[in-house]
Amino acid sequence: MEFESKIFEEPELEFGDQHHHPDPRLGLVEAGPLQPPLGEVIRVGVIGSAKTVESTKNYVSAIASGVKGKTEKHPNLHPDFPGLGNQNPFRCRFEISEGATGALTQSKIDKIIKEPNHEKAVEMAVDEIVALLQSLDDSGDRPQVTIVALPGSLIERVWNAKVDSKSTTEKEDSAGSDAPNFRGLLKAKTMDISFPIQIVWEDVIDEKASIPQKVKESRDRDIQDIADRSWNLLTTLYYKGSGRVPWRRLPREDEYAACYVGISFYREAGGQQLFTSAAQMFDERGRGFILKGKRAQTEIRGRHPFMTFNDAYELMTQVLAAYKTHHKHFPARVIVLKTSRFRDEEAEGILKALEESGTEMRDLVWVQESYSVKILRDGNYPVLRGTFVNLGGKGMLYTNGSIPYYGTYPGLYDPRPLLLCPHESCDSTVAQIAEEVLSLTKINWNSTQMNQRLPIPIRAARKVGEVLKYIKEGQPVSSDYRRYI
Repeated sequence: MEFESKIFEEPELEFGDQHHHPDPRLGLVEAGPLQPPLGEVIRVGVIGSAKTVESTKNYVSAIASGVKGKTEKHPNLHPDFPGLGNQNPFRCRFEISEGATGALTQSKIDKIIKEPNHEKAVEMAVDEIVALLQSLDDSGDRPQVTIVALPGSLIERVWNAKVDSKSTTEKEDSAGSDAPNFRGLLKAKTMDISFPIQIVWEDVIDEKASIPQKVKESRDRDIQDIADRSWNLLTTLYYKGSGRVPWRRLPREDEYAACYVGISFYREAGGQQLFTSAAQMFDERGRGFILKGKRAQTEIRGRHPFMTFNDAYELMTQVLAAYKTHHKHFPARVIVLKTSRFRDEEAEGILKALEESGTEMRDLVWVQESYSVKILRDGNYPVLRGTFVNLGGKGMLYTNGSIPYYGTYPGLYDPRPLLLCPHESCDSTVAQIAEEVLSLTKINWNSTQMNQRLPIPIRAARKVGEVLKYIKEGQPVSSDYRRYI
């Protein structure tokens, strides 16, 4: 049997003045962000210990004059950070005023560390940080975005906290766990704060800081060089602080107005048996919208979550209504990405909503992350990013792999392909879908490197689920994507 294969070129991104480039960093240097900031300064707040607050201020001050990249061997992979002077990549300054900082006392940190109950320790840490953030919000020096700079001792206590309960991780999707998730709980409890937050570990802002190896290993985390850290942190602060989009995928000339939807499932905190669906909608401008679905159903033994016909119909109706509110018209095309298979009733509910809105073009795609088949390449390097193989209507796509632009493979482990399984109702070919999915991996404003594995609708829906599970009944749910990443 013969299989059609091809290697897609690295997708282009669009920046300011309709400039386009495949590299987020060089694109920003050459043309600035897609949506320029409304003012000259982004006001940044800092919360942490006295030491991490000071380290954050010193870090931002130090990188303002520019930072050399890690190595000359792969200059495109580790480029210099040009600093924050005139015509810097973000076309604005980042300012930390003295009144926009707050520090946890050492006695409070010690009390959290000594708390024997894991769940209570996490809640204590979150409540103390939220109180400081609320003080900033009520002050005359209210920032536009705030860095939560976690000291190493606090990270060790709250990041890996576990509780004695059965894991709720769903094999087919990222449903999370009953362990108290510090990040998710903090994001949920700051929904009422007027500005978004960015959680930063102490070793990001202070290379001398020590983070326990067991914490790093549990997160497959390796600290980047200072130039790479600066690129990533400042890009995130720009997006969260200004509300403006740094870049978007470059649309084709003949491309129709499209809406991208990622669907994920999560279990509510407390271990209830029914799952709840979450959707993340992206329009062609790159903006994200959060929609919370109703309770989902599960197949035998609580596995394989899915939506009923009515819930799928209602969720897609909400997506289309939100899109119309923003654009004053319905999309011509809708792409739904999901990491569990589409049951007939789910697909029928989605298709009915699309039909009623007059949306003619649709692509429903099951994205499988675990696939046993691999491709081998001659030589020592892994296959190229963008490698695609048509497997009789399904598509195997490598979103990670060797990148000629970098001159190397930037990953730590052998890349694993995604398996794209289009629903029978799809209008696009599997090759067209694969090329689009590859471009959607580059919409990540938490990172400026071109080796992201998952497309943004799925990655964002999962981040949303990690936060929504801690939203209590009746608590307002923000539709602003900045609140969840």
